[in-house]
Amino acid sequence: MNKKAWAAAALALGLAASLGGCSAGGGSGGGDAKKLTVLIGSSGDAETKSVKAAVDAWAADNDTTAEVVVASDLNQQLSQGFAGDAAPDLFYMGWDQFQTYASNGYLDAYAENLGNADAFYPELRDTFTYDGAFTCAPKDFSTLGLIINTDAWAAAGLTDADVPTDWASLESAAQKLTTPTQVGLSFGLEYARAGAFMNQAGGELVSENGKTVTADTPENVAGLEFIQKLHTDGSLRFPSELDAGWAGEALGAGKAAMVIEGPWIKGIATDYPDTNYSAFELPEGPGGKSTFTFTNCWGVPQNSDTADKATSLVEYLTSDEQQMAAADAFGVIPSTESAAALFAEKYPENASFVASADYAVSPVNFAGSASAITDFNSKLETLIGGDAKEILSSFQTSLQASLDEANGN
Repeated sequence: MNKKAWAAAALALGLAASLGGCSAGGGSGGGDAKKLTVLIGSSGDAETKSVKAAVDAWAADNDTTAEVVVASDLNQQLSQGFAGDAAPDLFYMGWDQFQTYASNGYLDAYAENLGNADAFYPELRDTFTYDGAFTCAPKDFSTLGLIINTDAWAAAGLTDADVPTDWASLESAAQKLTTPTQVGLSFGLEYARAGAFMNQAGGELVSENGKTVTADTPENVAGLEFIQKLHTDGSLRFPSELDAGWAGEALGAGKAAMVIEGPWIKGIATDYPDTNYSAFELPEGPGGKSTFTFTNCWGVPQNSDTADKATSLVEYLTSDEQQMAAADAFGVIPSTESAAALFAEKYPENASFVASADYAVSPVNFAGSASAITDFNSKLETLIGGDAKEILSSFQTSLQASLDEANGN
């Protein structure tokens, strides 16, 4: 997942409404069942070429014509496709959109019948399970890690023994790395980053039975207040305060010594080829270790004429061999445990991202939650100088309303 993918979350607010008028059919709009249309949201040329090469290879062996279409706005084009009864035969489906599509009956629950259904990480299976059915196969994943500029680290006199493992050592390192021209730590002030601190403090957003929102707990407050403390001490600044579009840019430009991002950080090599960095697992908080996992799955529309062909293609694309080919091409982590182990061995600089998959959790993503998350992100803009309890109280109300609606209450 790359930075552009975060823009998709903002579109989720209107997605449920736009799907309200969609018809539940799909699959080429009743066209040639031998031809597949595959809609993807690409991070760049490397991903596009990789997917096209894999799809072409499968098509050649299966007497099928397949076209890969790169969306300029995946959420919008996918929604329009369903609304016009012309959904693509196979498509990227984001973790933040899955529950909305699944709850409206737009997705074929094919994944539980795949030959490699049990090979995926359990957390990824859970992310794409709806009403007890493993619905669509995860194509890859990313986790958040602590990315450290190793030159800045050495200049501050820090060693391997100083790599942060808990909040106290993170705070200490951030202070030592802060200079008049460089802040110790930076990350985006949004749920997808701040939420990790809430989890590390022992918080969660929804009870285990899935019926009660638990956003305004003391643990979640502690997570946000730790962020406030780092900022007050001057060792944390957000990308917008550093004249950077995202934390990776702040790292590459030498404005931040540590950032919280995922394996997509490798993308800064284009603009900042001289920036040296290493990736580590996020430090644990008082509630233990936690990080977020972000993923997409391969969606197939319900009642599609081409479902069998599309499922065959997914099985090919999610094989260990093809997932490693994608990893080699554009750096994504394979979604099967066996291929991810191969990835960590081949790319040791990304091994920490794979290691954290054992305890990573998906951001809250039930149907309708996106609007509440969007509102929470807006409220987080007032965190510095504001009241963490008040922000979470507002979030509690909006998220509970969304959950009640999702549960039919």
